[in-house]
Order: sequence, then C-alpha cells, then structure tokens
Amino acid sequence: MSELRLHVRPALRDAPLLLAFGGWNDAGDAATLAVRYVEDAIRAVPLAEIDCEDFYDFSVARPTVRFDAGHQRVIDWPNVAFRYGSMDGSRELVTGCGIEPHLRWRRFCDLIAELVAELAVRRVVLVGAFLADVVYSRPVGVTGFASDPSVLERIGVPASAYQGPTGIVGALADRLRRDGVEIVSLWAGLPHYISAAPNPRGALALLHKLADLLELKLDDEPLRAEAARFEEKISAVVAGDPELSEYVRQLKRREFAQ
Repeated sequence: MSELRLHVRPALRDAPLLLAFGGWNDAGDAATLAVRYVEDAIRAVPLAEIDCEDFYDFSVARPTVRFDAGHQRVIDWPNVAFRYGSMDGSRELVTGCGIEPHLRWRRFCDLIAELVAELAVRRVVLVGAFLADVVYSRPVGVTGFASDPSVLERIGVPASAYQGPTGIVGALADRLRRDGVEIVSLWAGLPHYISAAPNPRGALALLHKLADLLELKLDDEPLRAEAARFEEKISAVVAGDPELSEYVRQLKRREFAQ
C-alpha cells in the first residue's frame, strides 16, 4: 500500500505543482507562508496527503494535541498535504506543504514523482528561503535555478551559484528533472541576524515572483501590510541594539563597496 493517499481525482488542466517544506529549506517560514497565502487566494481544497509514519522522527517533529468540536482530545500528526484550486477560469494549481522529512528521502521523492505522474504535472515549482549576509531593510533578493534558464530571465531572477549541503527541495528538484519534469526553484535570501518567524517580507518577495512565473493574479495587500509592520518592528530592534546596529552598518558599507 502506497504512503500516498489521494482523496479525490480531479480533472486538471495542465496544472503546475507548487511545493514548500518547513525546516532547513524555510528560513523565517517564508516559503511555507508564501505557499499557504497562495492556497488561501485560490481557495484550495484537499487533494492528497503523504502518510509520514516512515519519514518523520516524531521526537523532532512532534504531533500536537487539541480539543475537537465535541471537546474530545485528538492528535494531529505531522504530514505533507496537497491541495488544489483554480488560478482563473481555465487553469488549476496544485500545492503541497509540510515539514521536510527526516528519513527515507529517496522513497519520499518516489511518492512525489508518483503524484506528479498521476496528475500529469509537467512543471513543478519549489520555493525555499535561506539565511545570508544581507541588509534587513533592503528589498529581499530572490535567486533560483530552473531546468530552462530562460524562465528565470523572464521573471528577473538571478541564477543561484550555490554549492553545498541541500535539503529535500534540492533532492526533489534533481529527481523530477531527471524524470523529464520542468523544474523552477525560487529562494529568498533573509538576514541571518534576525531570528524572527514568520518573515512576511521574505514571503512577499517569493509571492511576487510566483505571480510572475505562474501568471497568477493575487491581492497581496494583506501580506504587504504585514511585511511593513514586520519591518518597523525589526528596525526598532536593530536601533535598540548598538552591536547589531554596527553590524548592519558594516553590511551596508560592504554592499556599497561592491
């Protein structure tokens, strides 16, 4: 029995798949926040899920307990959930969001590939966020990679030159690319000295690039307002910390000198 469980089998019209995973791939929760914002915008409904019993260490990603409508205690187990909704009158979008798996990455990639084949998906878009030496008040930079580099050029995203440890986003991109699926991966660079999550500024930067890439019309005003409030709070924190203020000034000087 497959760990992948489809709740429905909709008739999709060349729908891309948008994925984000919390954890190592998701500094400031920016990537998962962006995907969930898209899910709300397209009024996405449940499509499928991966039973994560064999993929998670539950002492690291713990299940949570809550009271249901009948005041009974229930357990919510970590999982990866897929949803779908309409981008406009003629196109759908499939989304997937969850925590990065801890175990059996190759098998996990097999399941995503199984879903991609089942839904006849031809393009997969992966989003992430990373920590970097960047000035917190500057516009959030987005870099990426794509199986077709012209896609990045079209939406104004510089190609990433990163080499080093990777997460499930990188593993999935490699697997699906080898399967012949078109891959686009977008990453927001966030200041490493600001330990605040969620980071709506990072999510907003990703959202704008996703809107360009997918030709998706979104009302970004709620997220834009949240990002402005976030920046005000961070500015106050930096202004109140002499060491942090000096570090930011050094970053600005370094940026100016480049």
